[in-house]
Amino acid sequence: MKRRDLYFGLFVVLTSAVFSAPLRALLKLSIDNDAYSQVSFVPLVSAFLVYLERRKIFAQAEYCLRAGSIPVAVGMGGFCAGRASLLPPETTDHLAFMMLSLLLVWIGGFVCCYGLRAFRAAAFPALFLLLMIPIPDFLLNRIVYALQKGSAVVTYALFRMVGVPVLKQGFVFSLPGVNIQVARECSGIRSSLALLIASLLAGHFFLRSRWRKVSFSLIVIPITVIKNAIRIATISLLSVYVDRGFLTGRLHHDGGIPFSMIAVAILVPLLWLLQKSERGSWSRQEADG
Repeated sequence: MKRRDLYFGLFVVLTSAVFSAPLRALLKLSIDNDAYSQVSFVPLVSAFLVYLERRKIFAQAEYCLRAGSIPVAVGMGGFCAGRASLLPPETTDHLAFMMLSLLLVWIGGFVCCYGLRAFRAAAFPALFLLLMIPIPDFLLNRIVYALQKGSAVVTYALFRMVGVPVLKQGFVFSLPGVNIQVARECSGIRSSLALLIASLLAGHFFLRSRWRKVSFSLIVIPITVIKNAIRIATISLLSVYVDRGFLTGRLHHDGGIPFSMIAVAILVPLLWLLQKSERGSWSRQEADG
């Protein structure tokens, strides 16, 4: 096994050197843009997951050069096509294509060194690496717009529930003495991605059935919108009835974590309920068997 590890480690190092330019661009993007801050630590989390599950993953390791060479060839073909592409190399569309090519190369190298059965056992850590691919701009803009729209709708409902006089025009709320806009920066895209990653990991560790894992991850979307709307409404009401400084204060700019605790407080009981229903399902199956 040590020889296999050495071969795969050398393969990762060499292919990383080949893809060094897009990897540097990816690191820079994760530092400069909050929407992509998660991409830099995704490979570390994936490697840690493989380490935790190493006994299961590498129980029947075998060389499988024929099957592994296919994704390696496709990935290297993608690299060559990306180098010759007319897309500017600094765009996220180009970078997403190059990162997908690199992941195919790494997956192929893994299959070559450890085999298809090991890859199937490592399916979650491998698929988790997809989060390392930056979301292309055209798709990110649509996601951000959807989060903005959802947050605005729920925020308006919250204002009406608490009896605050408000006029809504698109993403702008006219409150007593102040206008509030749900800007692109208020979409909550960063916290949405962080909660998605957390839900994927929690589902992997604490749930068994595939549909429960998927359901738990999808429920993050409406919960994120609700959390974001509570944040917007809270800061807006504080600025109207307490102090206008809340619009530019620390709660506005650095208050993401406290409000994210609201989402966590909703997700934890939901995870417990899914676990409970899963245990009941397994118990009924064992009784029927």
